[in-house]
Amino acid sequence: MATSGGGSSYRNGTPRGSLKVDRPLSVNSNPKTSVKSKPFSSSGPRRSSTGSIVSSTGAANDDAGVPGRVRVAVRLRPRSAEEMMADADFADCVELQPESVLDGYNGTIMAYGQTGTGKTYTLGCLGEEDTAARGIMVRAMEDILADVSLETDSVCVSYLQLYMESIQDLLDPSNDNISIVEDPKTGDVSLPGANIVEIRNQRSFVELLRLGEAHRFAANTKLNAESSRSHAILMVHVERSVKGKHSALSGENGNNAHIKTLKPAIIRKGKLVVVDLAGSERIDKSGSEGHTLEEAKSINLSLSALGKCINALAENSVHVPIRDSKLTRLLRDSFGGTARTSLVITIGPSPRHRGETASTIMFGQRAMKVENMLKLKEEFDYKGLSRRLDVQLDKLIAEHERQQKSFEDEIKRITADAKNRISEVERSYADALEKDRLKYQKDYMESIKKLEEQLVNNQQKHGIEKVSVGHKDGGSALTSNIESPMISTIKEVSELKKLLQKESLLRKAAEEEVNSLKSQLAQWKMSETSENSKISKLREMLEDEARQKEKLEGEIAILHSQLLQISFEADETRRRLDRGGFGKVPGDLDSLLSQVKHQQQESGNGEKASIAKLFEQVGLQKILSLLESEDADLQIHAVKVVANLAAEETNQGKIVEAGGLTSLLMLLRSSENETIHRVSAGAIANLAMNETNQELIMDQRGISLLSMTAANAEDPQTLRMVAGAIANLCGNDKLQMKLRGEGGIKALLGMVRCRNPDVLAQVARGIANFAKCESRASTQGTKIGRSLLIEDGALPWIVQNANNEASPIRRHIELALCHLAQHEANAKDMISGGALWELVRISRDCSREDIRTLAHRTLTSSSAFLSEMRRLRIDY
Repeated sequence: MATSGGGSSYRNGTPRGSLKVDRPLSVNSNPKTSVKSKPFSSSGPRRSSTGSIVSSTGAANDDAGVPGRVRVAVRLRPRSAEEMMADADFADCVELQPESVLDGYNGTIMAYGQTGTGKTYTLGCLGEEDTAARGIMVRAMEDILADVSLETDSVCVSYLQLYMESIQDLLDPSNDNISIVEDPKTGDVSLPGANIVEIRNQRSFVELLRLGEAHRFAANTKLNAESSRSHAILMVHVERSVKGKHSALSGENGNNAHIKTLKPAIIRKGKLVVVDLAGSERIDKSGSEGHTLEEAKSINLSLSALGKCINALAENSVHVPIRDSKLTRLLRDSFGGTARTSLVITIGPSPRHRGETASTIMFGQRAMKVENMLKLKEEFDYKGLSRRLDVQLDKLIAEHERQQKSFEDEIKRITADAKNRISEVERSYADALEKDRLKYQKDYMESIKKLEEQLVNNQQKHGIEKVSVGHKDGGSALTSNIESPMISTIKEVSELKKLLQKESLLRKAAEEEVNSLKSQLAQWKMSETSENSKISKLREMLEDEARQKEKLEGEIAILHSQLLQISFEADETRRRLDRGGFGKVPGDLDSLLSQVKHQQQESGNGEKASIAKLFEQVGLQKILSLLESEDADLQIHAVKVVANLAAEETNQGKIVEAGGLTSLLMLLRSSENETIHRVSAGAIANLAMNETNQELIMDQRGISLLSMTAANAEDPQTLRMVAGAIANLCGNDKLQMKLRGEGGIKALLGMVRCRNPDVLAQVARGIANFAKCESRASTQGTKIGRSLLIEDGALPWIVQNANNEASPIRRHIELALCHLAQHEANAKDMISGGALWELVRISRDCSREDIRTLAHRTLTSSSAFLSEMRRLRIDY
């Protein structure tokens, strides 16, 4: 490791007669594994002609078996014009390691050193005039973009600065108070309020860096004409799909899709954090004053907190003061976490800064002792699988609807054709019958008429013959009278026989016609029977189609159940991996589905249809509908999915918009299942982190429901979730009176009966948030009188737990006491309740400097506290 010495000369980057180091570090000169450092520009104390980088990994052979150990490289800035006493020849190289963030690991590159030694140049130089002078940020993005596929992979960046303990977005200067969010299960740190920009090419990334650098704070000091006054943090998020690991769907029996295998794709998530620390400086050398002096103090305090954490990690200390600074909280994963960390310490050759150079080198030596537990981050891409399944479902549903419409159209056509043919046959039959009837009637009438005419004619002839016979003689007349009627009768009988024969023939012909018509009618009936048979077959086809539809719906239900299970398995796997174990991942939902089917068989087909309908409507709105299912297991799984979605801020607005918040509150009111209460309260706690959602929760009497749940619950985890939700609501200034009026404070105090440390920590956090809002309102003059917390009897519990052994409880209680003490109206109650002694203890013994300072300022600014301390002869 390189060091500096006062007044000594340098050759090849090594001082003659300077400080000794514990572990000498060699320079790797292999051109295949080194990157040459490029010259600075010629103006200013940070810009000269050449520089050198020395890697610590080349000589530290004993670290080869510890892949997670922090790697340290030293960069020696060339002498400036003021420092240049003689020419120097420095060798330039840095050894590169094979691990890359493209493989799913988290990585950190950080520059540390005295102000003016080239940290910003090493990391952030854009190299626009000389591409060889590109910094690590630009080179790293070049490597990443060269190795990813923008069609399947994504690269996103955030660019921030930590200025005076305030996190600001360099891409959006108006976003100047970004909060740090920690996952309570894994401890991972995220910044949900920061802008995240997707990178598609190197040019857009360089423009983004230029924009961020323009917004960064800098000042002119004696040591550096353009000294950075903030810590710059570049976060690069890379998501890559693992090739060869994807979901598979196979089909059988034509269009009926059956699932053989269902494996989600695997994506690897890596995060590269590049940290350009502001330079440490001595005030007497930098000449800082006024606001610049305050900036220097803030920088030195945060760097000091970082040094304390590294010392604690290097010495394997039980307590690591991560929370002493926002800088150490942001770098939690880089030191002692799961990231591969590389530290570049920058030094200068001037003997005037020998002490700062030695301190920087010692910082690097201590950092080398820190060991991280590298962790590959792989997740199931069940969102992508869900999209593919949705497309597959849409295709199946569209095909089913097309076939059903085709069947319905065919049935309509055949039915209409059959009706037309039947109507035509009936009409023809009726016409034929009517025609025959009229014909027979006409023939009958004509026959009767002819017979009547013949009878009249016969009667007339008989009368004439009788008159003529009377004029003849008697003998001949008698004979004539006897023979004439007989002849006439015989003729008449003969004619009648002929008519009867003719009528018989006509009747026979009519009967034959009727038989023919009957035969035609029978044929038409047979045709109608055939058509009815076809209709029956079509109805059977419809019934088969209905059964196929029901089967398809069952398959869709299985598909969605497996989709839900994938999300559950992913969450379980992530939790097991975070705990360092693997174990057996829970299986599919076969047991759940068998229970549902068993219940359906007992309760009838109605419930089965409703549950199938719920599965068919999976999506956000459709998953929310499962919350109303009568099946308790389905409700539990559905509310877990909603809780997991609510943990991501990007989903919260969609959940509330779709009515998810109302459904969760309804579960608290209507369900008697402890698990549903616990998970619902956890989801509400996640939603309650947003101010708009907090007002919606209050408008829907969410505090009353949470209070009722807390009063009836015994499970510590349920109480912890409820307390967390109320604690988030306690941080809203607008809701103070309404929250207290609906029993929020009483509910918090009632949960201390559990005595579980996690529950008590959430209770303490809620009280601290409430006290902070009250203190702010009192300062602004919008609140008078003593605290509502004191009125509701919270002070005795606060005093009792002010020195609790659990750090989270104690920290929140100490903050609550400080906030309560800032309002003079609370002083009398706090003195009589013993809170004064705790405030004095906090101002002296608290491990956090900011809380000690707040307690001290509160005590010295209160006349009542000062008077009581004088009376009690407290030396303060």
